[in-house]
Amino acid sequence: MKKLLSISLMMLFSMAFMQKAQAQSEFFKPYASTDLRLPSVPLITSDPFLSIWSPYDKLTDGTTRHWTNSEKPITGLLRVDGVVYRFMGHDCGYILDPIAPMADTERWEGVVSRHTQTGLNWTKPDFKADGWKKEKAAWGSEGYNISSGWHGTDNDIYIRRNVELTADQLAEDLYIVYSHDDCFELYINGTEVVNTGETWLNGEVLHLEGAKKALLHAGKNIISAHCHNTTGGQYADFGLFRDVKPKSEKMETAEQKSADVLATSTYYTFTCGPVELDLTFTAPMIINDYDLLSAPMNYISYQVRSTDGAKHNVQFYLGANTLMGVNQANQPTVSKRMTVDGIDYVRTGTIDQRILATAADAVCIDWGYFYMPAINGQITLAQQTDVERQFCIDGTLVKSQDKIVARKASNIPALAYVHDFGNVESGNSFTLLGYDEIDDIQYMFRNYKAYWAHEGKVTIFQKFKELQLRYAEIMTRCREFDKQVYDDGMAAGGKEYAEILSGSYRHVIAAHKLFKDDEGHLLFFSKENNSNGCVNTVDLTYPSAPIFLIYNPELEKAMMTSVFELSYTDRWTKPFANHDLGTYPQANGQRYGDDMPIEESGNMLTLAATLCMLDGNTKYVDKYWDIITTWAEYLSEKGMDPENQLCTDDFAGHWAHNCNLSLKAICGVAGYGLMAQMKGDTKSADKYLSRAREMAKNWEQMADDGDHYRLAFDREGTWSQKYNVVWDKLWNLNLFSKKFYDKEIKYYLKHQNKYGLPLDSRKDYTKSDWIMWTASMAADKKTFEKFVSPLYTYINETKSRVPISDWSETKTGYMVGFKARSVIGGYWMRVFADKMKQK
Repeated sequence: MKKLLSISLMMLFSMAFMQKAQAQSEFFKPYASTDLRLPSVPLITSDPFLSIWSPYDKLTDGTTRHWTNSEKPITGLLRVDGVVYRFMGHDCGYILDPIAPMADTERWEGVVSRHTQTGLNWTKPDFKADGWKKEKAAWGSEGYNISSGWHGTDNDIYIRRNVELTADQLAEDLYIVYSHDDCFELYINGTEVVNTGETWLNGEVLHLEGAKKALLHAGKNIISAHCHNTTGGQYADFGLFRDVKPKSEKMETAEQKSADVLATSTYYTFTCGPVELDLTFTAPMIINDYDLLSAPMNYISYQVRSTDGAKHNVQFYLGANTLMGVNQANQPTVSKRMTVDGIDYVRTGTIDQRILATAADAVCIDWGYFYMPAINGQITLAQQTDVERQFCIDGTLVKSQDKIVARKASNIPALAYVHDFGNVESGNSFTLLGYDEIDDIQYMFRNYKAYWAHEGKVTIFQKFKELQLRYAEIMTRCREFDKQVYDDGMAAGGKEYAEILSGSYRHVIAAHKLFKDDEGHLLFFSKENNSNGCVNTVDLTYPSAPIFLIYNPELEKAMMTSVFELSYTDRWTKPFANHDLGTYPQANGQRYGDDMPIEESGNMLTLAATLCMLDGNTKYVDKYWDIITTWAEYLSEKGMDPENQLCTDDFAGHWAHNCNLSLKAICGVAGYGLMAQMKGDTKSADKYLSRAREMAKNWEQMADDGDHYRLAFDREGTWSQKYNVVWDKLWNLNLFSKKFYDKEIKYYLKHQNKYGLPLDSRKDYTKSDWIMWTASMAADKKTFEKFVSPLYTYINETKSRVPISDWSETKTGYMVGFKARSVIGGYWMRVFADKMKQK
């Protein structure tokens, strides 16, 4: 009997193991294959700071990057029978050793002028630098390694550096490295070799080959630079380096066979000699599970399969470095190895740890710590060159150091992970990467942790452990949600629409931070990425709304509550809604210089009305009823024919009498009337709904321009997208005639370009979120798809390799501005419109 019981237990264990293995193999197969080539592919995403992308067709075409374009390099290698294949990250092919160091290594001396230099004589070796001053590098207004101030009204700086080269050094493989803010030009012995235009970059590398290297000679050389400041900070530094990487460490490049992007996961398959590698990046962003939605860590799942039926000796490698925890490459860092609750970790972060101190737009986090755990593998902390060299030799890791302090950007350590499969035909496993921000957001001058930490009761180590143990369950739920998003898109707008939505989900969610304040309010704050860095901007909350109204309206409330509370607590006393709450991550009150009265009040009332409809009551807004009444009265009085007010689409300048802004006011007034109706306030309901109908009737007469409706009431021959009126259709109020909708949609279809419908008649550029709102007014799916197709083509073909830019040219496909913004949650408007039809 005991023997039979033992056999039965073994069989049950074997069956469970087989089921688990089978289930895990499914984690490498996307629910649906996708053809859309995203301009930048999401890899590790959680919030505006933990946001790592691959802006390339192939994962090996370059280094992984933050949405700001700062390098956040994650390296992936697979060793098969002694041959090493790189499947992630770009093999730069060099290890740089300074000949003429930069300021992180040596405060080198140059001669400098802050007076405008005409011509190029100042760059030549024989130039007499009379009146120029000797100063130490680097030069700048703020940041690290600055020895000489450059700021204020001195917009230009000119620097000459003497570099002595021996014949042996000249025979080396040479590189220029430079950092600058803003416009930068660099010359070698009088000849220009770098001209960046307006940008700011750290640690850019120029390989000196051919004619550029021939500019150098043995003996004295003059390397000179001019940096021009356009706005904000100022910085300049440069140096000359040689490549010391042994040729024996060169690697093969894995062949990428496929890349598919669904809502929570990105899937890759590579050929590495006789083995195929499947790689899945998963952000556990289940939209109605706040602990997972806010979790600051992602899964990386990996699977190897022999393609020739034989066993192969296989080792899997992931590497990162100290750039993961800095805003500027030259910030000093400290990296440590530690063991907590039986799991080994390596982590890295800045020495200074100025928590929540950096509030700006295009910045990376420089507080808290990036973590790499030894989950299902081994880890080490050592110098990067030593780590990769050892893995190439025998597939193992060098001995880990306990702590490394790095004060030089040119000599940074690596955090590395290895899983040794041994001799196998197939096998799979997973690990996690994460970031603990310590404090995540400041709200009304109090610091808060993200939701997942539960006011500090849950540590980062407990969260890693939880996600390790729940791997199969969470991955299964992610796949189910991927299916839901894809199927919703397919039903509403076809395959192209389904792929656009699938590729946009993490983009939208990762632009937010979820937390609770000390009064128990659930708060979900966006960052206005790449437009001004504002936190919880109302005119981001509005365009992004459809995705949240579909899948979790409580998150839409979590964006709006703080706006209501600002007025409720008398921190905002104007008779209209505020624009923002500050600059991310400091949400202490509006920072934007201009008000947008009709824009933001209309946004808030329209969204509040929709939320109340979904709830079936007005409980959410009852506390704020006096506030929304004031806003509704403002819209009723000022919104019919707007004066010269700022609105969200004023890229081409402010115009008074804006027809689309008037539509927003009309919907806001109607929304208030609907809420009053639900509340049982018949008098107010009749007043405001009647006013909305009156305004709508007048609008159609005032804006009519023959075969379309105008951009501004007083401008004949103009037109614009009237996306704000979509709520009239969603609410089934029929404020506007069928003639209005039919005429506008017909006109829009005639004015589309290759990459989409222009925003209005003034320019060829567009806002793609508004296209999807406008298209959702179409009477049928077939017409809607006519608007989807150019948007799909834009995303698929644009040469602007950034997380989808929502502001782009419709003829060239290039971005105009904006990237990684939450507003593309508006792409879900058609799905939401279909949902509202079912209510």
